[in-house]
Amino acid sequence: MNIEELRTFVEVADAGGVSPAARRLGASKSIVSRRLLRLEADLGVQLLARTTRGAALTEAGATFRDYAAKACAEMDIAREAVVPAGELRGRIRISAPLTFGPTHIAPVLAELARRNPLLQVQTCYTDQFVDLIAEGYDCAIRIGHLPDSNLIAKRFTFMYGHLFASPEYLKVRGAPQKPEDLVHHEALMQGTESWQLTDGDKPVTVRPHGRFKADNGTALIAAAVAGLGIAYLPASLVQEHVASGALVPVMPHHPPPLAGAYVVRPPGQHPTRKIRVLTELLIEYFDDSRPLPSP
Repeated sequence: MNIEELRTFVEVADAGGVSPAARRLGASKSIVSRRLLRLEADLGVQLLARTTRGAALTEAGATFRDYAAKACAEMDIAREAVVPAGELRGRIRISAPLTFGPTHIAPVLAELARRNPLLQVQTCYTDQFVDLIAEGYDCAIRIGHLPDSNLIAKRFTFMYGHLFASPEYLKVRGAPQKPEDLVHHEALMQGTESWQLTDGDKPVTVRPHGRFKADNGTALIAAAVAGLGIAYLPASLVQEHVASGALVPVMPHHPPPLAGAYVVRPPGQHPTRKIRVLTELLIEYFDDSRPLPSP
């Protein structure tokens, strides 16, 4: 059993088949298959059940996958401890928000790859919160106010949010003047979330209601522009619509509290150098570009 066999098994388990894992690893399917066979022979158990659709974890494979992933992570940390300098190698898997990621995070990840030609950068863009440990991610980019968890977070920039609506909607429904007025309006939401606002120095929690929901901020922007209701959105994502007059801030005297953009990672003593370098690059990029002004 060697570390490459373990990494290959984790890739196949996470990708759901030999072919997608081979593409991720940059290896041929035959090499991936041989590594898996050697690992199973060494352990004396079947880890994967091959099917026409790919490969599914057996009960033993599901148990072994978490141990193998931890072993690979520990090996990366050990390698960095004894060889702290030099180019980054291996792979970094990142979860980033679909709404904010392709426009604001993707350029940073491209620069990370450009500076480190031996590093594989794999990103999944989704507005859903993924389970970093169960799904094998090294870290995630999270926006807003983080819920309590055992994850370790490092803020790389501040984020300004606000309530926005179209002038047409406000003309028909009227503009809310205080947070409690929002219960009489159509809210455009991602789910059943509450909205955090401020009344002077005092935080205020509002539980809005609405008939239009989407799991993506871009879809909520489109709904707001169409006059369907009021949306709670990052100011940086609606600058163009505000400039054109398609959207206007709502209740500017009751803004949401200042939020942030974070790199979050599974708990552990020290972040890997890949995560440290990514975090430093994000801080550098956002400090220089300052793309998140208040409305």
